[in-house]
Formats: sequence, C-alpha cells, structure tokens
Amino acid sequence: MDVRRASIGLGLFSIVLGVAEIAATRRIARALGNDHRAGRVTLRAFGAREMLAGAGILAAPAHSTLVWNRVAGDAMDLAALGLAARNAPRHRAIWGAIAFVASATIIDALVARALDKKTGRAFPARHSTRSRRDGAGQDAKAQHDHHPTTIEPEDMPFVQAPEVTRH
Repeated sequence: MDVRRASIGLGLFSIVLGVAEIAATRRIARALGNDHRAGRVTLRAFGAREMLAGAGILAAPAHSTLVWNRVAGDAMDLAALGLAARNAPRHRAIWGAIAFVASATIIDALVARALDKKTGRAFPARHSTRSRRDGAGQDAKAQHDHHPTTIEPEDMPFVQAPEVTRH
C-alpha cells in the first residue's frame, strides 16, 4: 500500500464529505431524525471540521498527526451518532451512519499507523541547527534521518536553508 497516496485519498474524501455535510445539512439532519437547529448547526460544524482536516492532509500528506486528527474527528462523530442512537434506537439511518463512520475510523487509523511506521513518529519534531547550547549545529543529513517528517526517495538530497541571524 502506498501510504502517501492513501493519505491524499483521505484528504480528498474529507473535503468531499465536509462539502456534502454543509451543502445537504437539512437533508442529512432529516434522514438522521435530527432536523432541528442544534442538529443542523452540529452537522455544519462537523462539515467544516472535515474540510479543514482534508485541506491539512492535502497540504502535508505524510504527516500522520493530521490523519490522527481525522481519527479524533471520527470519534466525535461516533459520540454524536451514539447520542442520536440512544434517543432513537430503531432508526436505521443512524445505525447506517455509525457503520459508515466506524469503517472510516478503521481506515483512518490504519493509514495513520502506517504513516507513523514510515516516518518514524506521530508527532514530527522540529529541530533547528541552533538547538545545542554551544552553538554548534548538527549534521543536516543526520538530523533529517533522525526526525523525518516527510516521505522522500532515499537518493533525494537533503538541503537545509541558511540560518537567519538576529541583530
């Protein structure tokens, strides 16, 4: 599996889902039995969150943290759907939505975990060449290899921008 492509796919999926949640808010709320002001506002907020998550993933598809954010958003969706199911336990559309979100959560978690393994960590650290107290910088290649934040070909040279001096 090409993890980066899967991540890009999740980003596109998030944007499309977010647009659908915002464009068809009333229809989705009616189908879920929550066609009231609070339900529609919640759907719009979840749609905006999905679009932001998708845009973030498309901007940096190799950062697993952004995909883990999707997993957290899925947990919020499942919690909201769980409340809806508690109020209407026989409503098939709610159970269908729960199955859909649970499936998406599994895919999101698998992609996020694969990105963790590929890049080496969930939360890429930012290190500057001035990170040591004595002022001596670390070797740029060693620094890049120790804390990779992107998936790049092995033969791609790492070039570090010059340090900006402060006056």
